[in-house]
Amino acid sequence: MKTSKQEIKKIGSVAEMHEHLNVAKPSHPLVSLIDTAQLEIPASAIGTRSVSNLYMVAVKDRNCGVDYGRNSFDFNEGLMVFSAPGQVYTTRRSMEKGDIQGWMLYFHPDLIRNTHLSKSIEQYSFFNYDVYEALHLSEAEEQMVNNCIAHIKNECEQRIDNHSQRVIVSNLELLLNYALRYYERQFNTRTNQSKDVVAVFERELKSYYEQQNALELGTPAIERFAEKVHLSQHYFSDLIKKETGRAPKDHINDYVVERAKNMLLGSEQSISAIAYDLGFNYPHYFTRLFKSKTGQTPLEYRNQN
Repeated sequence: MKTSKQEIKKIGSVAEMHEHLNVAKPSHPLVSLIDTAQLEIPASAIGTRSVSNLYMVAVKDRNCGVDYGRNSFDFNEGLMVFSAPGQVYTTRRSMEKGDIQGWMLYFHPDLIRNTHLSKSIEQYSFFNYDVYEALHLSEAEEQMVNNCIAHIKNECEQRIDNHSQRVIVSNLELLLNYALRYYERQFNTRTNQSKDVVAVFERELKSYYEQQNALELGTPAIERFAEKVHLSQHYFSDLIKKETGRAPKDHINDYVVERAKNMLLGSEQSISAIAYDLGFNYPHYFTRLFKSKTGQTPLEYRNQN
């Protein structure tokens, strides 16, 4: 049955992804490496949307005509992108074989289940970055990444035995660890831009409370500040932590506690009123945060100062 352009086609397996992309059947049921030069997208597919239950890692040389979330794959040579299960893809232009060079690695969550990688996959937050936050690779870095892919490809083409999963997952984990290293390098080389983001974050956090937004909106969400600098929440969080050594949530909590100290000593407001002014729906949440940061309850702090 055909899927209308208004519907979202669900892709649950590697085999279904191959069928969706109209490429040869995969040699392994849980992982697949697709040569992007073999991809062909007819004009009739423009506007169709799909969502998969697979992780994806890809390196492509230029525009491949696919929207990922709200953004497009549209970049120069040597960029690497990632996506996690549940991401929506939209086809936005037709494509002939050979239009782009690169590869796309898909793997099912079952591939890493009950492995070390299954316990650490959440640390690779770049799976939730937006496309415009792609990883820019140098030639040397791209070669290292391609070496990992070559090992995975070779293993997938072999007869599956008791060691296949371990070897594939080990190379996959190495690939992701290289990506972590290269993203850290990318943050470092963009340090001036990063400092600007930190400055905007600090300014917007102060403005949020000075304009009394907390009364209506509650304590500020990280997503709010990420949107101010046009970054995804995950990329923003990683950038702030890399630049300052602390997560955005820690910055927010510290600011709230310092503001609370001034309110406790500079007014006669009740603890509950202060909590509500700071955006807490329930005063005991405020008390818990304050004590975790100071070792005292708000009342103890007021009485002792």
